[in-house]
Amino acid sequence: MEALHPVEIRVLGALIEKDITTPEYYPLTPNALVNACNQKSNREPVVSFDESTVMDALRLLGNKRLAYSVSGSGHRVEKFAHRLGETLNLGRRELPLLCVLMLRGPQTPGELRSRTERMHDFNDLDEVEHCLNGLIERELVTKLPVAPGMKEARYAQLLGGPVEWTAPAESPMAAQFSGMDASQRPELEDRIARLEGELAELRDQFAQFRKQFE
Repeated sequence: MEALHPVEIRVLGALIEKDITTPEYYPLTPNALVNACNQKSNREPVVSFDESTVMDALRLLGNKRLAYSVSGSGHRVEKFAHRLGETLNLGRRELPLLCVLMLRGPQTPGELRSRTERMHDFNDLDEVEHCLNGLIERELVTKLPVAPGMKEARYAQLLGGPVEWTAPAESPMAAQFSGMDASQRPELEDRIARLEGELAELRDQFAQFRKQFE
Protein backbone atom coordinates (compact mmCIF):
# COMPACT_ATOMS: atom_id res chain seq x y z
CA MET A 1 0.00 0.00 0.00
CA GLU A 2 1.18 3.52 -0.79
CA ALA A 3 2.54 5.39 2.25
CA LEU A 4 0.08 7.79 3.85
CA HIS A 5 0.71 11.43 4.78
CA PRO A 6 0.45 12.24 8.53
CA VAL A 7 -2.76 14.18 7.88
CA GLU A 8 -4.28 11.15 6.15
CA ILE A 9 -3.26 8.97 9.10
CA ARG A 10 -4.88 11.32 11.61
CA VAL A 11 -8.11 11.55 9.60
CA LEU A 12 -8.28 7.79 9.09
CA GLY A 13 -7.49 7.08 12.75
CA ALA A 14 -10.21 9.49 13.89
CA LEU A 15 -12.77 7.78 11.63
CA ILE A 16 -11.83 4.36 13.00
CA GLU A 17 -12.00 5.50 16.62
CA LYS A 18 -15.45 7.09 16.26
CA ASP A 19 -16.75 4.12 14.27
CA ILE A 20 -15.95 1.79 17.18
CA THR A 21 -16.55 4.01 20.23
CA THR A 22 -19.54 6.13 19.13
CA PRO A 23 -21.27 4.21 16.32
CA GLU A 24 -24.49 6.17 16.90
CA TYR A 25 -22.76 9.30 15.53
CA TYR A 26 -20.92 7.52 12.70
CA PRO A 27 -20.33 8.14 9.75
CA LEU A 28 -19.00 11.63 10.50
CA THR A 29 -19.84 15.00 9.01
CA PRO A 30 -16.84 17.12 7.95
CA ASN A 31 -17.27 19.30 11.05
CA ALA A 32 -17.42 16.30 13.39
CA LEU A 33 -14.36 14.82 11.73
CA VAL A 34 -12.41 18.07 12.12
CA ASN A 35 -13.27 18.06 15.82
CA ALA A 36 -12.24 14.41 16.14
CA CYS A 37 -8.88 15.11 14.50
CA ASN A 38 -8.24 18.16 16.70
CA GLN A 39 -9.11 16.57 20.04
CA LYS A 40 -6.67 17.54 22.78
CA SER A 41 -7.09 14.23 24.59
CA ASN A 42 -5.90 10.86 23.28
CA ARG A 43 -3.95 12.52 20.47
CA GLU A 44 -0.22 12.86 19.89
CA PRO A 45 0.63 15.32 18.56
CA VAL A 46 -2.30 17.69 19.08
CA VAL A 47 -3.17 19.34 15.76
CA SER A 48 -5.38 22.15 14.50
CA PHE A 49 -6.69 21.12 11.09
CA ASP A 50 -9.23 23.22 9.21
CA GLU A 51 -12.01 21.71 7.12
CA SER A 52 -10.19 22.12 3.80
CA THR A 53 -7.22 20.16 5.13
CA VAL A 54 -9.46 17.32 6.27
CA MET A 55 -11.41 17.29 2.99
CA ASP A 56 -8.17 17.13 0.98
CA ALA A 57 -7.08 14.14 3.08
CA LEU A 58 -10.45 12.45 2.54
CA ARG A 59 -10.10 12.80 -1.23
CA LEU A 60 -6.67 11.17 -1.10
CA LEU A 61 -7.96 8.39 1.15
CA GLY A 62 -10.88 7.85 -1.21
CA ASN A 63 -8.48 7.38 -4.12
CA LYS A 64 -6.72 4.70 -2.06
CA ARG A 65 -9.99 2.95 -1.16
CA LEU A 66 -9.51 3.72 2.53
CA ALA A 67 -12.41 6.17 3.00
CA TYR A 68 -15.65 7.01 1.21
CA SER A 69 -18.53 9.46 1.21
CA VAL A 70 -21.96 8.45 2.49
CA SER A 71 -24.91 10.36 1.07
CA GLY A 72 -28.47 9.79 0.04
CA SER A 73 -31.58 8.79 2.00
CA GLY A 74 -31.33 9.56 5.69
CA HIS A 75 -28.32 11.86 5.36
CA ARG A 76 -29.03 15.59 5.11
CA VAL A 77 -25.33 16.40 4.85
CA GLU A 78 -22.42 14.52 3.36
CA LYS A 79 -20.79 12.13 5.82
CA PHE A 80 -17.63 10.05 5.68
CA ALA A 81 -16.58 6.57 6.73
CA HIS A 82 -13.43 4.46 6.56
CA ARG A 83 -12.84 1.08 4.96
CA LEU A 84 -9.39 0.30 6.37
CA GLY A 85 -10.56 -2.93 7.97
CA GLU A 86 -12.12 -4.10 4.73
CA THR A 87 -9.22 -3.05 2.50
CA LEU A 88 -6.50 -4.55 4.71
CA ASN A 89 -8.62 -7.43 6.05
CA LEU A 90 -8.16 -6.42 9.68
CA GLY A 91 -10.06 -8.10 12.51
CA ARG A 92 -11.78 -6.66 15.58
CA ARG A 93 -8.55 -6.92 17.60
CA GLU A 94 -6.07 -5.62 15.04
CA LEU A 95 -8.03 -2.51 14.05
CA PRO A 96 -8.11 -0.95 17.57
CA LEU A 97 -4.37 -1.50 18.02
CA LEU A 98 -3.60 0.13 14.69
CA CYS A 99 -6.02 2.97 15.49
CA VAL A 100 -4.26 3.88 18.77
CA LEU A 101 -0.86 3.75 17.10
CA MET A 102 -2.18 6.08 14.39
CA LEU A 103 -3.60 8.58 16.87
CA ARG A 104 -1.03 8.45 19.68
CA GLY A 105 2.26 7.36 18.15
CA PRO A 106 4.55 4.59 19.47
CA GLN A 107 3.16 2.65 22.44
CA THR A 108 4.15 -0.15 24.79
CA PRO A 109 1.92 -3.26 24.94
CA GLY A 110 0.66 -2.11 28.35
CA GLU A 111 -0.27 1.31 27.01
CA LEU A 112 -2.01 -0.28 24.05
CA ARG A 113 -4.04 -2.60 26.25
CA SER A 114 -5.23 0.33 28.40
CA ARG A 115 -5.84 2.72 25.53
CA THR A 116 -7.79 0.26 23.39
CA GLU A 117 -10.09 -0.66 26.27
CA ARG A 118 -13.06 1.27 24.83
CA MET A 119 -12.60 -0.43 21.45
CA HIS A 120 -11.64 -3.97 22.46
CA ASP A 121 -11.12 -5.64 25.84
CA PHE A 122 -7.90 -7.64 25.53
CA ASN A 123 -7.59 -10.50 28.01
CA ASP A 124 -3.94 -9.85 28.82
CA LEU A 125 -0.65 -8.53 27.46
CA ASP A 126 0.07 -11.84 25.74
CA GLU A 127 -3.00 -11.36 23.54
CA VAL A 128 -1.89 -7.81 22.72
CA GLU A 129 1.61 -8.96 21.78
CA HIS A 130 0.25 -11.85 19.71
CA CYS A 131 -1.86 -9.43 17.66
CA LEU A 132 1.06 -7.03 17.32
CA ASN A 133 3.26 -9.85 16.01
CA GLY A 134 0.62 -10.61 13.39
CA LEU A 135 0.63 -6.97 12.30
CA ILE A 136 4.44 -7.04 12.17
CA GLU A 137 4.33 -10.05 9.85
CA ARG A 138 2.07 -8.06 7.55
CA GLU A 139 4.47 -5.08 7.69
CA LEU A 140 1.81 -2.81 9.17
CA VAL A 141 3.58 -2.40 12.52
CA THR A 142 7.20 -2.45 13.69
CA LYS A 143 8.80 -3.07 17.07
CA LEU A 144 11.16 -0.23 17.97
CA PRO A 145 14.46 -0.68 19.83
CA VAL A 146 14.25 0.01 23.54
CA ALA A 147 15.12 3.69 23.97
CA PRO A 148 17.75 4.82 26.49
CA GLY A 149 16.19 5.18 29.93
CA MET A 150 13.17 3.08 28.94
CA LYS A 151 12.43 -0.45 30.17
CA GLU A 152 10.02 -1.58 27.47
CA ALA A 153 10.05 -1.63 23.71
CA ARG A 154 7.41 0.36 21.87
CA TYR A 155 5.50 -0.45 18.72
CA ALA A 156 4.71 1.90 15.84
CA GLN A 157 2.45 1.73 12.77
CA LEU A 158 4.01 1.74 9.32
CA LEU A 159 1.14 3.20 7.27
CA GLY A 160 3.23 6.32 6.75
CA GLY A 161 6.41 4.44 5.92
CA PRO A 162 9.55 3.74 8.01
CA VAL A 163 9.52 5.24 11.50
CA GLU A 164 12.14 7.46 13.07
CA TRP A 165 11.34 7.84 16.76
CA THR A 166 13.07 9.50 19.69
CA ALA A 167 11.84 8.83 23.21
CA PRO A 168 10.13 11.90 24.72
CA ALA A 169 11.66 13.68 27.69
CA GLU A 170 10.54 12.32 31.03
CA SER A 171 7.43 14.11 32.27
CA PRO A 172 7.07 15.34 35.87
CA MET A 173 4.64 12.51 36.56
CA ALA A 174 7.05 9.97 35.10
CA ALA A 175 9.76 11.39 37.31
CA GLN A 176 7.56 10.69 40.32
CA PHE A 177 7.09 7.13 39.07
CA SER A 178 10.85 6.60 38.97
CA GLY A 179 11.04 6.30 42.75
CA MET A 180 8.08 3.95 42.93
CA ASP A 181 8.26 0.21 43.36
CA ALA A 182 8.30 -1.36 39.88
CA SER A 183 5.38 -3.66 40.70
CA GLN A 184 3.14 -0.65 41.43
CA ARG A 185 3.84 1.37 38.29
CA PRO A 186 1.87 -0.64 35.70
CA GLU A 187 -1.26 -0.52 37.88
CA LEU A 188 -1.02 3.25 38.35
CA GLU A 189 -0.28 3.83 34.67
CA ASP A 190 -3.33 1.72 33.74
CA ARG A 191 -5.50 3.77 36.10
CA ILE A 192 -4.28 7.00 34.52
CA ALA A 193 -4.93 5.64 31.02
CA ARG A 194 -8.47 4.61 32.03
CA LEU A 195 -9.12 8.06 33.48
CA GLU A 196 -7.88 9.63 30.25
CA GLY A 197 -10.30 7.42 28.31
CA GLU A 198 -13.22 8.32 30.59
CA LEU A 199 -12.40 12.03 30.27
CA ALA A 200 -12.27 11.74 26.48
CA GLU A 201 -15.64 9.96 26.48
CA LEU A 202 -17.19 12.71 28.62
CA ARG A 203 -15.83 15.33 26.25
CA ASP A 204 -17.30 13.47 23.27
CA GLN A 205 -20.69 13.22 25.00
CA PHE A 206 -20.63 16.93 25.87
CA ALA A 207 -19.73 17.84 22.28
CA GLN A 208 -22.66 15.79 20.99
CA PHE A 209 -24.94 17.42 23.59
CA ARG A 210 -23.92 20.89 22.43
CA LYS A 211 -24.69 19.99 18.80
CA GLN A 212 -28.36 19.69 19.74
CA PHE A 213 -28.43 23.46 20.29
CA GLU A 214 -26.39 24.53 17.27
